[in-house]
Amino acid sequence: MAGAKRVAVIGAGPAGAIAIDALAQEKVFDLIRVFERREGPGGCWIGDPTPLGRNLNLNLSSLGARTADGPIPIPDRLPAQTPKSTQSRFTESSIYPYLETNIDVITMQFSQEPIPVERTEQSVSLHGCDTPFRHWTVIRRYIEDLIQRRGYQDFISYKTTVERAEKVGNEWKLTLRREGQETDYWWNEFFDAVVVASGHYTVPYIPPTEGLEEFEKARPGSVIHSKHYRGRDTFKDKRVVIVGASVSAADIAVDLVNTALTPIHAVVIGHNANVYFGDVAFKHPQIREHPTISRITGRTVHFTDGNFVTDVDNIIFGTGYTWTLPFLPDVKVVNNRIPGLYQHVVYQKDPSLVFVGAVGAGLTFKIFEWQAVLAARVLAGRANLPPITAQRRWEADRIKVRGNGPKFTLVFPDFRNYFETVRKLAGPGYDGLGRKLPPFRQEWFDAFMAGHERRKRMWRRFNTQAEKGVEAEAEAEDEASRKPNNADPLELRAKL
Repeated sequence: MAGAKRVAVIGAGPAGAIAIDALAQEKVFDLIRVFERREGPGGCWIGDPTPLGRNLNLNLSSLGARTADGPIPIPDRLPAQTPKSTQSRFTESSIYPYLETNIDVITMQFSQEPIPVERTEQSVSLHGCDTPFRHWTVIRRYIEDLIQRRGYQDFISYKTTVERAEKVGNEWKLTLRREGQETDYWWNEFFDAVVVASGHYTVPYIPPTEGLEEFEKARPGSVIHSKHYRGRDTFKDKRVVIVGASVSAADIAVDLVNTALTPIHAVVIGHNANVYFGDVAFKHPQIREHPTISRITGRTVHFTDGNFVTDVDNIIFGTGYTWTLPFLPDVKVVNNRIPGLYQHVVYQKDPSLVFVGAVGAGLTFKIFEWQAVLAARVLAGRANLPPITAQRRWEADRIKVRGNGPKFTLVFPDFRNYFETVRKLAGPGYDGLGRKLPPFRQEWFDAFMAGHERRKRMWRRFNTQAEKGVEAEAEAEDEASRKPNNADPLELRAKL
């Protein structure tokens, strides 16, 4: 494609932040505009100031049907000012106060911008003085610092949602809505190209479950997704069921064992464990594993094996997300992936539309940098893309191996091949311009896997300590039961 001059970036999280730098360093674009619907940079690393509590108003039927987050009606004439929209855009954070990263910082930081070495006492106590994990505030500041440089902060319009991006002739027409205190302001802007860096961990997926809506309506706030979890204190002395076999559900289950009523009930049997973290967290003696929920009646949760739990206070779903693109009416999400993305970046039907971050978990944020540089080179007309037939063949071949669903976007374990392929497509840059991508380094992958092992060791240690505690309790009870009763028989007879 011919080089673009005006580029819009959607999102100012980690993917958007590195996309801005990759675009700017090409030194070829006349205009770079960034639209972020939150109040600042950070994406899912922004913390919400207050707990969500009973004000979630989850539409469980649409979340279960994966139809939530639909388009908002647009005024007939723009610019316009309208009453403030009440439709949820699922912008709430997934942060809780003591959240730490769960992968090694080496795999998160970009190649030219190291993440600061700041370790919390909590992380040091759990993982040692060389802990590779960082508190969420460190990551939030890291993303802010990426944007507060070289004047990039002036590119961004905050509290602004892209409600529609459509191709009109050779231009992209963006319909924008800026949120005010009481009203929304709507207007249009036009661009040659669009970079989608809005992420796909926003709209929670809560599987359809018989009786769940009635359970939630009877006790507002009793059903949440893991993204709404704000810490253990809310669940003190509560009976909790956690649904999901991946890392978010595991973290929450372990976090609750010393606060909520035990055992914590975890719906994991028959479900695939996380490819990186496994199921060791759920082997804690105070966590009881169950198969799928068959139905809920009142406050009783029934499972497919016939067992049930009564007097349930809260159900927490760590069941993933639904990928939505309500602002792109001509781009469809199918099976929780976007068909037609070459190397998960370039939209084959129109290469003036590119994506950064359209991959499953693994070597993030670092993988965003490679994608961002390729995207910038494509829009600058400087990339080495193969013919469209080869791009389609790449996708067809990948579907044969990975399937036409979420696993298609999972780069693991082929990181080296993917990073080097993207680096080759991006090329070295033009005339010394552009961000330079280094060769893939095996130590990134090694650190990535080693970080997972650290967390699994932590869970095993918790399990062992708890098992010893249970054994000690049982021995104490057994010893007490064996002690002779020295009470006066006459006194006992009198009591009877």
